[in-house]
Amino acid sequence: MLKFLTLKPESFGLDISDISLKIIKLKKRGKFFDLASFGEEKIKPGIIKKGEIKKEEALAKIIKTALTRVNGEKLKTKYVVASLPEEKAFLEVIQMPRMSEEDLKSAVIYEAENYIPLPIDQVYLDSQIVSPDYNHSDQFDVLIAALPKKIVNPYLSALKKAGLQPLTFEIESQAISRALIKDEGATSPFLLIDLGATRTSFIIFSGYSLRFTSSIPVSSQGFTEIISKALKINLAEAEKLKIEYGLQPGGKRGKEIFEALIPALTDLIEQIKKHLIYYQSHASHEHLPSNGKGVKKILLSGGGANLKRLPEFLSSALKIPVEVGNPWINILADPSKGVSELPLERAFGYTAALGLALRGIKENNYL
Repeated sequence: MLKFLTLKPESFGLDISDISLKIIKLKKRGKFFDLASFGEEKIKPGIIKKGEIKKEEALAKIIKTALTRVNGEKLKTKYVVASLPEEKAFLEVIQMPRMSEEDLKSAVIYEAENYIPLPIDQVYLDSQIVSPDYNHSDQFDVLIAALPKKIVNPYLSALKKAGLQPLTFEIESQAISRALIKDEGATSPFLLIDLGATRTSFIIFSGYSLRFTSSIPVSSQGFTEIISKALKINLAEAEKLKIEYGLQPGGKRGKEIFEALIPALTDLIEQIKKHLIYYQSHASHEHLPSNGKGVKKILLSGGGANLKRLPEFLSSALKIPVEVGNPWINILADPSKGVSELPLERAFGYTAALGLALRGIKENNYL
């Protein structure tokens, strides 16, 4: 079939969390891409709780407002690649015997029932064959992703009420890894830590796929609340001080902030260690060499990645290199500079939205 008959419509990425939504639209520029549009809109407490939409109409109204307020080019498409909540998702890489693609689709449904803690008729299930780094001719690695229908349906409904047409939904961790992993492939495992406003996600990426995901309630907003309580100041002032000082224990103020955050940071470090141990002990199924299972690097993303000296602090405690990820790495010809409209420190919070937009434009351009 000729390409012009199969072109998909232009789309933009829409990342929806409990407290905000973010929009990114990309445009083609030679072999790379550029930022066309971006925007953010706050979501009032109670509309979405822990990834579950409680007030559909209210969310639809906020989405409509956000669409009219984007920076850059006006959005002229109704098609969207939208996120689904990480904390409600089930992701697992399973092994399947080699068989025809048609037989594999049926077999995965039956096999998935052993991993998903809900009846299969109550979830939306998706799967894809994962390319192994080292070929094992007898088996497939298959990534399965499932979300309860009662969670997904309100997202679909809210988007349609806002006048949008979802091309696809994607779990946040999939979008984050697409944005942060260079060319979407890694010869050794990475741990991606997305420090969001309300929770932190741990994502293990190895080869060409996610391998493991998990979420914990440690959050960037939580750090601000801890500073506010410890220093007896309001949240706005606490946020300013967090940004100014971070984990730099110099001077009276810096020391106070550092000491206030130590219990939460210690908890974060223990959680990271626990997840690394879990992954290490469950990684035997991967098609990687026996000495290649350990996580070699940690990448930080999300708004919390801006916390000064956090990479150095974590690297010292974990004895693993920790860097801030660059969500422009698969988008711009020179990702080190970012774009003036959305500098790197702001782009961290748009990581998932950038990954969603990247999926949309790549599929549209058959890359």
